[in-house]
Amino acid sequence: MTKQLKDFTFLARTAPYGSDRSSLLLDIALASSVFEQKSNYVFMDDGIYQLLKDQNADHIQAKTFGKAIEALNLYGIDDIYVLEKSLKERCVSEKDLILTPIVLNQNKLKFLIKNSRNLITL
Repeated sequence: MTKQLKDFTFLARTAPYGSDRSSLLLDIALASSVFEQKSNYVFMDDGIYQLLKDQNADHIQAKTFGKAIEALNLYGIDDIYVLEKSLKERCVSEKDLILTPIVLNQNKLKFLIKNSRNLITL
């Protein structure tokens, strides 16, 4: 885990569909990266569903969110994490995810938050 102070830590806590909170957080993160802000992106709670493979939102007439998440690396947001507790509570395995995030425990999450100048959660 990096010890460098980050400009932002983004906490993705909501499911990818049903509200615009997930896409708003992603838009903010991608916009901040254009201005070369160093960021952490953490998936936790129902936010881990944003990372599931084989998403298909066609039947609800929405864009498939998993494809947008893959843009994080393209925009230079390489510090991507998932909360271990959230995976376990939702019976989701790391092999079910479209990215390969670093798995965090609660203490490491606290460390990330403490070492970030700005915290944005949706």
